[in-house]
Amino acid sequence: MNIDYKITDIHLDVLKEIGSIGAAHAATSLSQLLDKKIEMLVPNVNIVSFDEMFDLAGGSERIVVGILQKIDGDLSGNMFYLLPLKSANQLIKRLIGENSIDFHNSTVSELAVSAMQEVGNILAGSYLSALSDFTKLNIQPTVPSLCVDMVGAIISYGLIELSHHYDEAIIIDTQIIVEGSSSVDGHFFLLPNPEAYISLFRSLGVL
Repeated sequence: MNIDYKITDIHLDVLKEIGSIGAAHAATSLSQLLDKKIEMLVPNVNIVSFDEMFDLAGGSERIVVGILQKIDGDLSGNMFYLLPLKSANQLIKRLIGENSIDFHNSTVSELAVSAMQEVGNILAGSYLSALSDFTKLNIQPTVPSLCVDMVGAIISYGLIELSHHYDEAIIIDTQIIVEGSSSVDGHFFLLPNPEAYISLFRSLGVL
């Protein structure tokens, strides 16, 4: 990472703690939305290279559902939430009760798209809210956009500028467990702008 300090295990532990708090808030919101008991876990937070990021999401050519939100305010950057098609279909079927949903089909309903965007909005918003509480920084997510495309195509959108400065990202693994259903796995990729790392860790008191 081409910045003037090294991210340590202490930094990652702090980010994981924030992720766990954000996950708890997101689980509460999703439980109300689905009217089901929801458990959400953050089993891992790590720093990965861009190449590793593609691999973790299933490879650069894998088709996934991606939700992108830009981050504005004191901490700027991009946040991606990527789900395998099967997981996205499973989650939205439970959410709106339409068994015919298939995000690989270009005719997927507007309701399904809106529901998926709302899930991404809740998850990202909960994490960023927890991060804002810890750091006291003003962090504002934008309206989420959704696309179904190859992992490489989706993530590259956020890497065009960042790749001039560094080659790693923060990954926040998530597991959503819906009562009576198998878990839904997904990955958050947090890509702060270069100057944001210093603001972030200085605010957390670990720099």
